[in-house]
Amino acid sequence: MPSSSSSSSSSSTSNAQDAPTVFVLLGAPGDLAKRMVLPAFYDLYTRGLLPDRWRLVGNGRGDVAHEDFQAQIKASLAEFATAPEPGAWKGFAAEVQFAGGGFTNDDPGSLLDVLEEARRNLGENVQLVHYLAIPPTAFSEITKAIGTRGLAANSRVVYEKPYGTSSESFTELDDLVHTVFDEEQVYRIDHFLGKEATQNLHMLRFANRVIGDSWHRDAVAEVQIDVPETLGIADRAAFYDATGAALDMLVTHLFQVAAEVALEPPAEVDGVALQKARESVISAFRPLDPREVVLGQFEGYRQTDGVADDSATDTFVAARLWVDTDRWRDVPFLLRTGKRMAASAQRVSLVFRDPDGPVHPGAGCPTVLAFDLSGSGALELQLIVKQPGPDFVPAEASTGIRLDHVDEGAMAPYTSLLHDVLIGDRSLFTSAPGLAAAFRAFAPLQSSARPAVNPYPQGSWGPAEADTLPGPHGWLLQTDDGAK
Repeated sequence: MPSSSSSSSSSSTSNAQDAPTVFVLLGAPGDLAKRMVLPAFYDLYTRGLLPDRWRLVGNGRGDVAHEDFQAQIKASLAEFATAPEPGAWKGFAAEVQFAGGGFTNDDPGSLLDVLEEARRNLGENVQLVHYLAIPPTAFSEITKAIGTRGLAANSRVVYEKPYGTSSESFTELDDLVHTVFDEEQVYRIDHFLGKEATQNLHMLRFANRVIGDSWHRDAVAEVQIDVPETLGIADRAAFYDATGAALDMLVTHLFQVAAEVALEPPAEVDGVALQKARESVISAFRPLDPREVVLGQFEGYRQTDGVADDSATDTFVAARLWVDTDRWRDVPFLLRTGKRMAASAQRVSLVFRDPDGPVHPGAGCPTVLAFDLSGSGALELQLIVKQPGPDFVPAEASTGIRLDHVDEGAMAPYTSLLHDVLIGDRSLFTSAPGLAAAFRAFAPLQSSARPAVNPYPQGSWGPAEADTLPGPHGWLLQTDDGAK
């Protein structure tokens, strides 16, 4: 597996334990830090996966005492993870500090002073890990400040999505980033790639011939990658209205999962080979045809605080993606995601072609191999069997294998990815060429040919226009649930 539990990563872990590290969390008071990053960092601590000598330095605009920042983290853990054990918490909190006053080119606040103290305490050759848990609009300013203040050497940097909002803005941001960092220092995070269930796509395919031998265009009629959400946009209105579902989910999560499905088997399952295989197939994505894309906006979206009355932002996108490789040419990849939909799910489904021979199940009885990417994950299989009775009539039968029994020791996506940053494993992160290829495939949706946004009722499966995209079996989640 290409995760931090792989053999290539295991050898790196011992090296990581020897390198004193300061983790600089820019935007520490923010929602992302509280919900995801800080719980993941504490999880690494309790697992014994942090370096022997480390320090966590939070940064933000306010002037917060170290003790108050520690208390905020403790409250976040109780709310979004698990309340810490007193003994473990005491050891963790002793290594946590806060540097207030913000951090810009013009004014570094107190960050430089706090980092200097950390260096004195931790010893020589301290490695810095900068995590930008800040709005993407601030990426450029903070990146410049890191370079200006001499904090780029012997460091790694983690950028949240979206890393650019178009091919042009991606190129502009990436050019700036590379004036400060080498590519090997840069980690563009996508938490879908940190999911144990997503990584299980590799293991199930490569280690099980009954699955791997059918992983190609001659056997598969279409692939559906479906991530509907019942949630709305909550307190993310300002970010979401400037971004939308297609940019927020398609370029990053769904394209990456499509690449996980479509990649060619590497010679060996290691970090470098898997990243190259994933990004090679992204470069084979055909640019989206706007005629094969449906955008939607849930009814009532414009009444959300922070959303313009005439907003044309999409909260739903469904697209037909084509992968121009010998393995997948002419097989449609159906991608769908949206807010305020009828159900929440994260599922990859391979819909198989009807077999040659005397039995033809018909449009209502597809053979499906589905991967549930939520939680611990699951494998679901839908087959055609004989219907009980005197006649030779096909009927559907299905079974599932929950992966909970192999869940012991599993890490949450952010925990896994943060660990990979600390040990220098970039296999689950996107390189600059890989993301550039993703934006090229996405570019038609940012042209004048962008399709109109269709309204859809909250609690539905999105605009009816999206029902024309899949093959004769329709969207499998809709079919399974019987809801429209």
